[in-house]
Amino acid sequence: MTDDSILLESELALPLVARGKVRDVYSLGEQLLFLATDRISAFDCILASGIPQKGRVLTQMSLFWFEAFGDVIPNHLVTADTRQYPDSLRPYEAILEGRSMLVKRANMIEVECVARGYLAGSGWKEYVESGTVCGIPLPSGLRDGDRLPEPIFTPATKAQSGHDQNVSFAHVAEQIGGALGAQLRDLTLAIYERGAQHALQRGIILADTKLEFGFVDGTLVLADEVLTPDSSRWWPADTWKPGGPQPSFDKQFVRDYLETLPWNKQPPAPALPADVIAKTSAKYQEAYRQITGRRLTVDGDKDGRR
Repeated sequence: MTDDSILLESELALPLVARGKVRDVYSLGEQLLFLATDRISAFDCILASGIPQKGRVLTQMSLFWFEAFGDVIPNHLVTADTRQYPDSLRPYEAILEGRSMLVKRANMIEVECVARGYLAGSGWKEYVESGTVCGIPLPSGLRDGDRLPEPIFTPATKAQSGHDQNVSFAHVAEQIGGALGAQLRDLTLAIYERGAQHALQRGIILADTKLEFGFVDGTLVLADEVLTPDSSRWWPADTWKPGGPQPSFDKQFVRDYLETLPWNKQPPAPALPADVIAKTSAKYQEAYRQITGRRLTVDGDKDGRR
């Protein structure tokens, strides 16, 4: 496998459990191997170009937050140190370094746990139509990008394809029980508020984020990715100006470019020009450095091993 091949698809000689828009998940018996490729999607389509270092940003930022929230809730991480991986993974060490983690198998809860501190995206669309977000009434006169009076929990149903569907807390309580629903709501808001406070101290606004939880041996754990540019809206605080879309540390350059093309937003998705790829990669890496204060472990780099 060449270095370029991990940008879009990994092919480890292991049982493949799932292939998502970004991560490939392999079975290692009682554990799973999460490998974050550099795939990028837009408008629910995986693009024909990868974003260098993107998978490393997602993995290493999640590891940072797993550590930061360890006193709030346990997580499913076993290790991200390739030196501690099973011998069967030795042939892939150069690929796995910095962009993979071993995790415990979790019985995932089929609810996307979303916390919003600012009005944007699907929340803004619903607010324009009804003055609510996931059925929660909000003050009149808010603008796109405005800070909410207080963070709100706005869950969604998990979708295998297409966009997740926003639902009310009452719907969640009906599906998984009121006590567990309340626990997920409280944990989601606690994680959001701590993450938002940390980020703001570093000049970045955490507008909203999506979290996932599951059970490992009966214990509720935080799982999957946490507060990354793919699962969150991160805005530079110094350019925040309510009244429209905000500059963002994510796929903005990609979306802006694709909107200029005569593409119907159906597969196959087009490739990206070199300048858009470079700018997007730089934004992801900038978000990691600014939020964590750490140096990103990049391809071929062994110094940043955990």
